[in-house]
Amino acid sequence: MSGFASGTRRLVQRRVTPLGLMLALTFATGVVDAVGYLRLDQVFAGNMTGNVVILGMAATGGTGLPVLGPLLALACFLVGAAAAGRLLRTAAPGWGRRCTGLLGGVGLVLAATALGMAVAGVGTHAGRASMASSLALAMGVQAATARHLGVKDVTTVVVTSTLTGLAADSRLGANRGQGALRRVAAVALITLGAVAGAALCQVHEGLAVAAAAFVVLAVAGLGHAFARIADDAATATTGSTTSSTSSSATVPSTGGSARISG
Repeated sequence: MSGFASGTRRLVQRRVTPLGLMLALTFATGVVDAVGYLRLDQVFAGNMTGNVVILGMAATGGTGLPVLGPLLALACFLVGAAAAGRLLRTAAPGWGRRCTGLLGGVGLVLAATALGMAVAGVGTHAGRASMASSLALAMGVQAATARHLGVKDVTTVVVTSTLTGLAADSRLGANRGQGALRRVAAVALITLGAVAGAALCQVHEGLAVAAAAFVVLAVAGLGHAFARIADDAATATTGSTTSSTSSSATVPSTGGSARISG
């Protein structure tokens, strides 16, 4: 068991990064938004810009666009983001237990929604609106948590600003070339998530949401392990420095020479 734990620890140290974790969440958002748009009356769970635009167009009347679903999703997203922001208000920068708890909660909400889709289905308008609302609530919590973690160019829920930065800093733009790989990765992964979500919806929409739940729960677990390893390393370094300083301070001085007894 100790060998397995040691191997897992080395794997996490080498492979897990905050950027990688946020990109995985971006993939999950693509899956969830595909489900919302294809199966839940064209409601976006993560991309609130889309819902605001839909509501604006629906306000003119005669468009046939949904109103209740996008409105509830927008409200639930804001509630989720506000609740997460409240919990993280006094949290230290970086990944902590509150981040693990919040993302774990997101995964559980997604899993519960997937179960609800499997049991109750999405055959009624009210059922679709409630499912979209629970997905939006989860995405609001995820977005606020990602904002606290502050991985540049990866919000996990939208890529408009990412695309703007990619184009503006490209050779055709300001030619800065900063963060191009992470931006491309974020756009690619939310696209791949949408592809995966659409494909899984052809089997069952609950399966797609369950896949997103698995990804988020895995991120929560790996992020927690990564943070613990980083904390242990920092503690070991601090302890070593303190011990070295203490030993130097207690060495006696006799006529300009130091003697350390064994």
